[in-house]
Amino acid sequence: MLSKSTDAGEGNQVRPPTFGGLLRRLRDDRRISREKLAFAAGVSSSYVTHLEGGDRDHPTKAVVTSLIAYLDRISPLADAERRHLFDLAGLAEETFPGVPQLRAEISDDMRNGLRLHEPNVAGYLDTRWNILSCNEAYDATFPGLVEDANILRWFFGNALSKRVMVDWRREAALTVDWLRGLIGQSGDTAWSAELLDELGEYPEFRTMWAAGRTIYGRDQPMHIRDLDTDECYSLDVQMFRVDSGNYPGRVQFFLGIRTSCPATVPTTESFGS
Repeated sequence: MLSKSTDAGEGNQVRPPTFGGLLRRLRDDRRISREKLAFAAGVSSSYVTHLEGGDRDHPTKAVVTSLIAYLDRISPLADAERRHLFDLAGLAEETFPGVPQLRAEISDDMRNGLRLHEPNVAGYLDTRWNILSCNEAYDATFPGLVEDANILRWFFGNALSKRVMVDWRREAALTVDWLRGLIGQSGDTAWSAELLDELGEYPEFRTMWAAGRTIYGRDQPMHIRDLDTDECYSLDVQMFRVDSGNYPGRVQFFLGIRTSCPATVPTTESFGS
C-alpha cells in the first residue's frame, strides 16, 4: 500500500504540497531508509531528515538530481512526480529545450487529435514560433511554412506569406510583438539571441521590432487567401499553452476555425505601419 504524504494533514486540515512531503512519500513507497537515500545522494541522513521535515525547502539542483537518480533506480518516477519535485524545490526548468526535444513531446494521440480537427487548421508550435506538428489543413493554409519550420522565418523570408496573408503587415507585426512577450515570459532571454540575429537580416522585421510593442494574444480573425482559388476566408484563431510533462508552457496549440471572409478586409497595401 502506498504511504500517505506528510502534506495530507490530519482531520479536516489540508496542507499545501511540500518538497519534503513528496520526497518522504516517494522514499516510503520504495521502502528506502533515510540513511540509504542520503548515502546514495552524497548528503547526510540528518540533511534528508531536515528536507522531509520542511526545515530546508530549497535544496540545490545537484542534490535533487541525485535524490531522484537513486529513487529512479529502485522504481522509476513518473514524469509528473519528477517535475513536481523540481517545482517544489524552486528549480523549475529554466533552459529552453531544442526543437527535437519538444517534437518528441508530441505523442501519437496528440497527432491523431490534429487530424480530427480537419478541415479546421490545427498545429503545435513552440514559444519561439517553430512548427512541431500540424494537420494537413494547416500545411495547405500556409504553403511553405512547414518547410521553413518557423513562422517568423516564413513571414519575412518566404514571398508566399505576402500572397497568403490578406493583411500581411498587421499579421507580421502582431507575431513580432507576440514574440517579444513570449521571450519575456520565458524568464531566461538568452535563448532568443540567435533567433533575433537571424530575423534581424530582414529590414521589415527590424522595423517592426524597433517599434517596441508587446502583446500576449490576439483578438481579431486572421484573413487568408487560398492561392489555388484566390478565395478569401477568415480563421478565428485560438491559442492555448500546453502543460507538457517535461517542458511545461513551452508548447502552444494553434486552432483556426474557418469562417467566411468579410466583404472588406484591410490589405497589405492599405494597412499602416
